[in-house]
Amino acid sequence: MVDHLRIEDTPGAEPWNTDEPTLRRWSELVPGEKITVVKRSAKYDGEERARYPGSVVATTLPAPWVEIEARWTLPPHTQANLTFEPGDVLRETYSPIHPFDAFAVYTPTGEFKGWYANVAYPAVLECDRSDLILVWHDLFVDIVATPDGEVAVLDEDELAESGMAERDPELHARVLAARDELLQQLHDRRPPFHRSDITPPR
Repeated sequence: MVDHLRIEDTPGAEPWNTDEPTLRRWSELVPGEKITVVKRSAKYDGEERARYPGSVVATTLPAPWVEIEARWTLPPHTQANLTFEPGDVLRETYSPIHPFDAFAVYTPTGEFKGWYANVAYPAVLECDRSDLILVWHDLFVDIVATPDGEVAVLDEDELAESGMAERDPELHARVLAARDELLQQLHDRRPPFHRSDITPPR
């Protein structure tokens, strides 16, 4: 494990565990590469909750951020003021060293609908035969932002009910710090938020 990497925008932050094999393979995520995305959830003891195909696309974000395009194929699902609908395009942004990711959600015709961001462990790459699999492990707290600047922080109640504060107070503090950094990054339009089609949150 690499123990010296820290969140780039918070140099004094405690390091998150970063997977060294993932760092070695991260350069394989080049535009055009097909990949499977897997979501695991702390809410369900790390159980796999979603698996879907995506493609790595070109991004203007600095390394080590990568961007993956996927399609929403499930029934409509609303979180705060953002509704995912069949055919929506998700531009998903991941990093192997940052404790969060973000999805820019678009209609099939390219209209920006909003951001959905997750506090999560840094992304990990796995390999099944020749197939690359990107795994992200959700850590309860999510942030939704819509083009009019409205922002909602979700699932803080579930984090409180999880018992993490008592069971693993260090991780709990890191989750809250990652939440705060995500909100600041959103406000400043800094990675992983890099598009110009969203109003700064109020």
